[in-house]
Amino acid sequence: MRLDGKVAIVTGAGFGFGEGIAKCFAAEGAKVLVADIDGGRAGRVAGEIGEAARASSADVAKGPDFKRMVEEALEAFGRLDVVVNNAGITYRNQPMLNVDEATYDRIFAVNVKSIYWSAIHAVPVFRRQGGGNIVNIASTAGLRPRPGLTWYNASKGAVITMSKSMAVELAPDKIRVNAICPVIGETGLTAEFMGGDSPELRAKFTATIPLGRMSLPKDIAAASLFLASEEAEFLTGVALEVDGGRCV
Repeated sequence: MRLDGKVAIVTGAGFGFGEGIAKCFAAEGAKVLVADIDGGRAGRVAGEIGEAARASSADVAKGPDFKRMVEEALEAFGRLDVVVNNAGITYRNQPMLNVDEATYDRIFAVNVKSIYWSAIHAVPVFRRQGGGNIVNIASTAGLRPRPGLTWYNASKGAVITMSKSMAVELAPDKIRVNAICPVIGETGLTAEFMGGDSPELRAKFTATIPLGRMSLPKDIAAASLFLASEEAEFLTGVALEVDGGRCV
């Protein structure tokens, strides 16, 4: 039980990577607040986990919603040890000038500003407890961007830089901050990243991944578990590529 006695918030946990992370953490002994903008999805995942989980319907781009998530975790489980900022959105692969301002703003609100809100509301709790752990789900898009996703790529680049800067600033408080950079994955956003979904498109994208497949929720869950566990106690400021060799 690598997270025995720990309490975690996992955002965007109603499907995909977040669902995989929440279930993995619970299986390793953690109590988990399963947060998603879709309360029904959060409820389903929490129900499948059982007594170790609570569901929360929240928009991570809104400060009051993030504050409430932290309060719910403390009320339900008595403490907070880990925040996994997994919630993220993208848009359909297209020329950058075709993306409207509202979409651009929402991309940065969900993918970037949510991490600001997580720090505002979770870091004081971690400081009172003598330490904590933040795992930010970035992307290989922030390291080796693909055409057609320029503004999304930029948001994930920001996540990587924020994670490294947060890690240095919060290290004296025994708060570790790391990022994970998945390659394109088998999630509900796959078609958006590729600009459609077909065997031909999948073959085109997997051809750029040396290990020959997309990432899976279990891959990102395993990396998150490692970074959240005591096994990674001397790791902070890392942007871990979980990408089958895509960034080599």
